[in-house]
Amino acid sequence: MAVHPIEYRYGTPEMRAVWSEENRFSCVVAAEVALAQAEAAHGLIPEAAAGEIAQNAQKASLARAKEIEAEISHDMMAIVKAISEVCGESGRWVHYGATSNDILDTATGLQLAQALDLIDAKLRRLLGVLIQRATETTTLVAVGRTHGQQGVPTTYGLRFAIWASEVGRHIERLEQLRPRVTVGQMTGAVGTQAAIGPKGMDVQRTMMQQLHLSSVDVSNQVIARDRYAEYFMFLANVATTLDKIGVEIRSLQRTEIGEVEEAFGATQVGSSTMPHKRNPIKSEQVCGLARIIRSSVEPALLNNTLWDERDLTNSSCERVIFPEASILTDHCLRLMTTVLDKLVINRAAIRRNLAFLHGINMAESVMIELTRRGMNRQDAHERVRMASMQALAESRSLVDVLGADPEVIRFCSRDDLVTLLAPDAYIGTSVAQVNRVIEKLQPLVR
Repeated sequence: MAVHPIEYRYGTPEMRAVWSEENRFSCVVAAEVALAQAEAAHGLIPEAAAGEIAQNAQKASLARAKEIEAEISHDMMAIVKAISEVCGESGRWVHYGATSNDILDTATGLQLAQALDLIDAKLRRLLGVLIQRATETTTLVAVGRTHGQQGVPTTYGLRFAIWASEVGRHIERLEQLRPRVTVGQMTGAVGTQAAIGPKGMDVQRTMMQQLHLSSVDVSNQVIARDRYAEYFMFLANVATTLDKIGVEIRSLQRTEIGEVEEAFGATQVGSSTMPHKRNPIKSEQVCGLARIIRSSVEPALLNNTLWDERDLTNSSCERVIFPEASILTDHCLRLMTTVLDKLVINRAAIRRNLAFLHGINMAESVMIELTRRGMNRQDAHERVRMASMQALAESRSLVDVLGADPEVIRFCSRDDLVTLLAPDAYIGTSVAQVNRVIEKLQPLVR
């Protein structure tokens, strides 16, 4: 019986598989095999025993481990026994010198490596879509808004490029955090490696090399959870970027704005009672799930504040937040990529909104030009501000109000004002900025 929505509603099959019981069990088995091989390489256990463990350990089953756990109430020892049972006489060497978290935390490192591979691929796919949309809309002039009010123009290309740049930084962050997060350890009961003796550091290094994981420099019974906290903060950061994009799409899809719209299927239903509705439900879903992903950060940070060489308060918490935050982040990446790839851009509405204030949103352009031609900057600001307030109050065009001001006309003719109030001529270096971002980030797309 499914309980959590990630079991039936949210998530991709590939990320669910990473955090499945079966894959967790496989990662634990892989860590035990690597430990045996590393210990054999450094003369701690017989090479033949390591070979037999490597050959037979995969025959151990999750079902058998659960049977044993029901008897002994210790999940890790149950797996050790399940592996030992299928390894014959060599089973006596399984888990030699290790404590539970040497294996469990190393298995987590393997799962994190798999999860980061999936997230990396999806970030690069999202980046590719954003670059494509930026390329298509490099010169598409639109209303810029600050505080929810119309400001001077921007371009849709610049909006997409800003989001692309943010995603590019996430890819960079992922590459930087990977070696700090995908780590394993073999340090024993309290971190001293006493059970495996002077070759402990060599065994740990060899074991992690076989698993393609980084090796901790030092630890107690568990890997320090600041590493995992960084992973969750990364997921929260990615989710917040997706939330930010979703909020913007939802805002721009408002009926009164109507500049963009999520793709809407021919048979899709928007409301159970209002047949006309076309709601941005995918963006809303991303925005809602981002709240859950961000909520994992605090418990992840608290998991680093354990007693002495360790306690168990992190364990139950991590069983929940690792799969939940990872699966939801992966899901949101896929969903937002689809939204952006199929996003409908309403160019007629964009032009309508540019003309909505009859030039008042272009007031900065006039103020800058008046200053350039000799008027005191502060005086120019005040004259244009007063003219803008009058135009708003009287529902007149700014060119009419400014054109009636002799002091303004002394510097700028009416024809000049018409030119200055044209939004397409006031987008600065936005095209060059977009092209620079595209050129920089294109190599990251795979």
